[in-house]
Amino acid sequence: MQKNMTNVLITRHDKIGDFIVSLPMFKVLKNQRKDVRTFALVSKINYSFAKEIFFIDEVILYDLNNLAKTLSDIKKAKIDISISAFIDSSLGYLLFKAGIKKRIAPATKLAQIFFNKKLKQKRSRVEKKEFEYNLDLLKKFDSSLELKYDYPLINIDKKTKDEVFNTFKNQYSIKNEEKIIAFHPGFGGSSDGNLSFDDYIKLAQSISKKQNTKIVFTFGPDDLDAVEYISTNIKTDVILYQSSLSLMDFCALLSNFEVFISTSTGPMHLAGAVNIKTLSFFGSSLFASSKRWATISEEKQQNNFMLSKEYTEEDYLKIENTLKSLLS
Repeated sequence: MQKNMTNVLITRHDKIGDFIVSLPMFKVLKNQRKDVRTFALVSKINYSFAKEIFFIDEVILYDLNNLAKTLSDIKKAKIDISISAFIDSSLGYLLFKAGIKKRIAPATKLAQIFFNKKLKQKRSRVEKKEFEYNLDLLKKFDSSLELKYDYPLINIDKKTKDEVFNTFKNQYSIKNEEKIIAFHPGFGGSSDGNLSFDDYIKLAQSISKKQNTKIVFTFGPDDLDAVEYISTNIKTDVILYQSSLSLMDFCALLSNFEVFISTSTGPMHLAGAVNIKTLSFFGSSLFASSKRWATISEEKQQNNFMLSKEYTEEDYLKIENTLKSLLS
């Protein structure tokens, strides 16, 4: 390890999508500050994933069941500065107790009393995207940083991409010339807007006769109702795929897909992170909209729709026409 390195701990200790929107912070730091060693404090669901991301040097588990161990691990890391994209009192107390001299965070909630470098952001106004608010926190560490990075956010090496995709193609007898159109009908933790299962089926069937395409429905481990409903009611040949891959290997698989269609959820953010085309559904409120939760990908790759719970047939047809246009 180089001498005179600055150990910077970036914390985002919640869900997959929330962690993804903190990743530009790590990438900017690693690209522009060669004297910085990046540490991530993450929840269990993101721990193995974070360890595979090349611009994160070290990962510490935020263990809700053993915060004493988490505190010990933070102390051992000899952190110089912490930057927290999301805060609560447990996290704030932990970083304070760890003796980190400079603790940066948004000036929000009562938890801000545990931090000594704060930035007023008023995220509820949704004047920026979530990942842009996160990036702004870096300026409290180094005002000279340029808040820019390259796409894709997560680069997958060709060997891994090919290995994961070839295994998938062999498992489901997919031809080399067939493009994968993926649908993920499950709901995310913060998403208010989504198509009904019936409209996901209708959307898939609307492109089912397109030459050299293969339709895949992906599901998470908790999507058992969705699996049962789709398998029972769809009238065209599709692949129903419940992934047992690691999050990084799932990213590698997604990077080979043509389009990923879903609500605002973790898998949507993973698809954005590898910069493939996304067709995404968000809630109609400003807080739940793409103005805050859009993927971290090139804008030309994004096709975002805000849907109320009582969306109309006209809303659905706009989505169907957009999908057909993407595949033409």
